[in-house]
Amino acid sequence: MIVTPKRFTIDEYHQLISLGFLTEGDRIELIRGELIQMAAKGTFHSVCSSILCRQLDRLLGDKAVIRGQDPITLLDNSEPEPDVVIARGKDEDYLAHHPYVEDILLVIEISDTTLDYDQTTKLELYVEAGITNYWIVNLQARQLECYSQPYQDAQGEFNYLNKQILLANNSVSIPGFEDASLQLNRIFSQE
Repeated sequence: MIVTPKRFTIDEYHQLISLGFLTEGDRIELIRGELIQMAAKGTFHSVCSSILCRQLDRLLGDKAVIRGQDPITLLDNSEPEPDVVIARGKDEDYLAHHPYVEDILLVIEISDTTLDYDQTTKLELYVEAGITNYWIVNLQARQLECYSQPYQDAQGEFNYLNKQILLANNSVSIPGFEDASLQLNRIFSQE
C-alpha cells in the first residue's frame, strides 16, 4: 500500500476556512496544496514590515494597493500570504477575490529565520506562477534581494533572469513606478 498525503485545492482550502477548521489565528498558508504553518515573527521583522508598508503607502498613495500579510492566489493550489504585495487598482477591486498573478506588480518577503525558505520554496513558487518582481528583505545580511524577469529553461525549470543585491545605504525604484524611490536605510534602520 502506498501512502500519499492529501493535497488541497484553493476551493477546498477556502471551504476549510468557511467551516471554521482554519482561523486567522492558525497562521496557515496553502503552498502547492499543502497547509504550511507560518513562522512566528520577531520584533525586527514586525517593525521592518510596518516601516516598509508605511513608506510604500507614502510613495504610491492611491496609485496602487499595498497589502500586508494578505493572501494572493497563485496557480490552482497555492495561496501564500507574503509580507507585502503591491497590486494594481484599488482595495475594493479585491472584494470578490484575492489578487491574481496578473494583478501583482511586486511581492516582498521579509526574511530572518525564513531566509532559506524564501530563497528556495517561495522563490520557486513565485517564479513558476509568473510573478514578475520578487524582493526579499534579507534582515540577516541587511540587504535587499531583487529578482525579476521570470523564465523557463529548456529543461522546464523556472528561475529569474535577473538578481540584484542592494545594500542598506542604497535606494531602489519600485517596479511599475520608476519615479518612486524607496530609501533602504529607512527599512534597515532598526539595529
